Amino acid sequence: MTRNKMLVVLGLLGAGTAWAAKAPEQETTAQKLAALLVSGRAVMAEHQKLLNDPEKGDKGFSPQVFSDKVVADYLAKTGNDLKALKGAKPADEASKLLLALLEAEEEAVSEAQPVLNLKGMAFKGFTPAVFGLRTGEKFLQKTGMRLKQTSLLYRNAVNKPDTFEEATLRRFAETGWEKGKGVGALSEEGGKRVYRYMMPVYIAKPCLSCHGEPKGELDIAGRKKEGYREGELRGAISVMLKAP
Repeated sequence: MTRNKMLVVLGLLGAGTAWAAKAPEQETTAQKLAALLVSGRAVMAEHQKLLNDPEKGDKGFSPQVFSDKVVADYLAKTGNDLKALKGAKPADEASKLLLALLEAEEEAVSEAQPVLNLKGMAFKGFTPAVFGLRTGEKFLQKTGMRLKQTSLLYRNAVNKPDTFEEATLRRFAETGWEKGKGVGALSEEGGKRVYRYMMPVYIAKPCLSCHGEPKGELDIAGRKKEGYREGELRGAISVMLKAP
């Protein structure tokens, strides 16, 4: 082997070692982002009855009210206080991404205000899934990083799982899989190194009105219910971050 070729090989090996060393850090960041999107979806699910009330105009569900509830839900579930980040200038990448995601969630709710506050209109179409989709689009624009909702029983083609996501979803569905345990992996997409992570999402009580029983019955959006029961696997939040 010539000296130049040896230097190239050593360089690649060194890059691979540094890449692998970053994996735990990337996983923590991905977990935090997925959890924050789950909190946003949870708040939206809990307020569907209010938002779809045709007797009310202004629902009092402003972006700030929504944000405060998300911050509280996220703190309760993860122990991480986003209020402390909002008033500071975070230096670490994870904090910057979390604030960008919270901002994307707030913007999604802000843009929906004219429809949400319509009086005389029942179903507004701003479901947790629609909220998550719009939030993911805004987050991608802000950061170049991807957040996606996916499921084996997806309703929107945008949420169709790719090969990695489908394989991971099937792992989540296996008997004996530890509930809540996510999966992360270093990969390449389009010739670029990325870190991929998936967090399982389970059916909560507010989800049952659209996704519960009886299976096949039409929900408020006119879609067929899947027949899920509380606590069953619904899908996952898929995160794709740039790898160093």
